[in-house]
Amino acid sequence: MAAVGPPADPPYLTSGLPGIGGRIKEHLDDFRVEEMPLYEPSGAGTHLYLRVTKAGISTPEAVARLARWLKCRPYDIGVAGLKDARAVTCQRMSVEHVDPSAVGRFRDAQMSVEPVGLHGNKLRPGHLRGNRFAIRIRGAGAGQLDPARAVLAVLARRGVPNYFGRQRFGSRGDTAALGEAMVRNDLAEFVALFLGRGQPDDPPDCRAARDAFDTGYLDRAHKRWPWHYVNERRGLAAYKRKRRPTDVLRAIDKRIKRLYVSAFQSELFNEVLAARIDGIDRVLAGDLAQKTDNGAIFPVEDPEPEQPRAERFDISPTGVVLGYRSHLADGEPGRIEREVLDRHRIGPDDFQHVGTLRPKGTRRALRFRLDEPDLSAGADDHGPYLELKFLAPSGCYATVALREIMKTDPADDGEAPDETDGDSDDANP
Repeated sequence: MAAVGPPADPPYLTSGLPGIGGRIKEHLDDFRVEEMPLYEPSGAGTHLYLRVTKAGISTPEAVARLARWLKCRPYDIGVAGLKDARAVTCQRMSVEHVDPSAVGRFRDAQMSVEPVGLHGNKLRPGHLRGNRFAIRIRGAGAGQLDPARAVLAVLARRGVPNYFGRQRFGSRGDTAALGEAMVRNDLAEFVALFLGRGQPDDPPDCRAARDAFDTGYLDRAHKRWPWHYVNERRGLAAYKRKRRPTDVLRAIDKRIKRLYVSAFQSELFNEVLAARIDGIDRVLAGDLAQKTDNGAIFPVEDPEPEQPRAERFDISPTGVVLGYRSHLADGEPGRIEREVLDRHRIGPDDFQHVGTLRPKGTRRALRFRLDEPDLSAGADDHGPYLELKFLAPSGCYATVALREIMKTDPADDGEAPDETDGDSDDANP
């Protein structure tokens, strides 16, 4: 029986330096994110690009509100990335065949929309250069500047560990386990995790539903699930008919299933990175390194001439985000990757078991660069704070940098990374 819970806390790069503690996101404007577009609209085309500023709502909710106003489907609105709900964020969206004046009349207490220009294509996930963050750490002040700067200096010199944040693994910490069960084609285990295995921290109504399922009272379990747990209710209704685990999987929204598989891919990557944490800025023979400027991957045969490029952040070593077409590294990096996969008794071919999802897999840099880092102390009506500003590439978690500085895990902040699955889409305009 698999244990429900998040993967183990990964090691720090700066474990020898003290953290400052503190808290984030006590107030909406404590966490500010501005999307840095990959390209500007050309001025010609049928797709109107928009600048959307929102506070206290998620990107999908902002899309839904805009779609209702424009009388279109949420799918018709393009986004380059997902932005946090518990934050003040600015991002680009696109919509086709819309009068800019109609957008200008849009009014909402939690979001504003400004036309930017016309372009020839819809915005797609990945069509962004990065994100600019301004984050206030409460419970810290000028007295913590020196230890925070010591950590920041290491991160600026060596890079930030490119872990997938704890948010990737869901509020129950079970998304990776659900994805692993899918990849293994162990659907009985998937159903047991998805509909049962209550935890002490589960909401009481959900815990009652899970307990009823575990004891075989399926009708009672179905009545206990709250109405907004749509996928759990659909899955259980399908299971009640013939008690076939395959029926549960078919009843669940494809996007949710993709999230589960992606979480398992993320867990495997994090374990590879954890094993290489002390050398994330060093390339080894057998590495598959990534060029920073264009994302191209190449094998490292002789690390000596490549290491100066790594020190300049021109290249970085990568880890596998496993899929059915994944290429593993050679040498010591490959040994580490195979050891992680052996521990889970998993291989690339196992990702053929997830139906039409079938992620091809990709490579992910073991670190990311903090551009334009700045750390300062301040105070406002809510008290003192430290404010950290930096620019990070898309797909990277700001909270991983904060975790190193604070030496606590801000896992419940609801950060939404600009990445939706384990495959990288081309980001060409």
